[in-house]
Amino acid sequence: MLDLLSAGLVSGWLKLAGLPSTFDPSEMFAQTTVQTPFWQTTDPTAEKIVKDYLEFLNRQGLKSEDQGIWLQSGSNLLLSNRGTNPIPAASLTKVATSLAALQTWGAEHQFETVMSSTGTIENGTLKGDLVIQGGGDPLFLWEDAIAIGNTLQKLGINRISGNLIIHGSFMMSFREDATKSGELLKKALNSKTWDEDIREEFGNAEMIRPTIEIKGSVQTGSATPTQVLLKYRSLPLVHLLKYLNVHSQNEMSQMLANNLGGAKTVIEKASKAANISPDELRLVNGSGLGTDNRISPHAACAMFAAIERTMHPLNLSIADFFPTSGVDQIGTLEDRSIPKQSVIKTGTLNQVSALAGVVPTRDRGLVWFAIINRGTDILELRHQQDLLLQALQKEWGSDVDSTVIQPSSWLKETLPEQRIEVMQNRG
Repeated sequence: MLDLLSAGLVSGWLKLAGLPSTFDPSEMFAQTTVQTPFWQTTDPTAEKIVKDYLEFLNRQGLKSEDQGIWLQSGSNLLLSNRGTNPIPAASLTKVATSLAALQTWGAEHQFETVMSSTGTIENGTLKGDLVIQGGGDPLFLWEDAIAIGNTLQKLGINRISGNLIIHGSFMMSFREDATKSGELLKKALNSKTWDEDIREEFGNAEMIRPTIEIKGSVQTGSATPTQVLLKYRSLPLVHLLKYLNVHSQNEMSQMLANNLGGAKTVIEKASKAANISPDELRLVNGSGLGTDNRISPHAACAMFAAIERTMHPLNLSIADFFPTSGVDQIGTLEDRSIPKQSVIKTGTLNQVSALAGVVPTRDRGLVWFAIINRGTDILELRHQQDLLLQALQKEWGSDVDSTVIQPSSWLKETLPEQRIEVMQNRG
């Protein structure tokens, strides 16, 4: 039932351990006191825990061959069930997108949105169009638009005689359609047009609310601005990915994937960074929507480990990019009973429930895991995943230092107004 040791997995273990496929295990014996090669790790009690888990699912009508599991500590494979088979993994796709984004831009990268004009400012009126050059910010929200509106008014703009033109990669409040995002921005810039819900959220007495009236319509396409008014920078990518993965935000992930070059580029960058075969990572988008996105449990673990490995030298933790049990009480961790200090990513479709990440243990250290289930009773599958992790951590020791995995305390988000650079009066 559990494919603990098969010749087909050896090359995969070598790659995940960072060793060449021609590695001679005799070399290891010559330089170490370890008595058992790393690929022969066995744990009868843990194996029984997983066997009982699969047998329970089988009694519920869910075949073991439809369930993917991979458990690994360091270079030691602990357990595998269909571990290298790519299967529908839902939002575990976002792990690949996150890894590819970090490889491309780096954790501190900020996406830039540029506000320009096609005319001059006279007596409070911008005589021309306001042009928005989107730079791929996937988390541009109402508070960002309000801060920009207030800054534009400080520049003397109370009215715009022309249109609001959207160009480039621009999305507001997760509206993928550029025109709809533009309409939201137009509304945000003029608090007189806010509906009741927006007034309740952003209409407190202390907040300065913009009142810029745009006479024209929202249009998409290119424009020829004559003056750059300001540049607005997003939060650093580390914060964006944390939000994306805590809430499993599809539109954010897809926007990042699009700006990376699409699913093919995500596969190339993520598989290279994680040192896995692209055959274990078959994607059609960057969010995980649809069963055509297929990831092996082994690949999910390898990508998680790659993020930790590449971010650690930057004094960043895997917990800075994904939800942490016992720390993040919102988003996909709501109503879950995952062992504390575990860093996870969930995935859900109508017939898929997935969970991957890392759980700290006393005896095995950091155990990277992936559990990908096929079935329709999603709530029960989630419950059983949580019970499995609890049982494994209990077996391997749950009395671990709470500081082993935790978000970096030095990471702080800046306010929107602190990320605005005024350009109008610069030569």
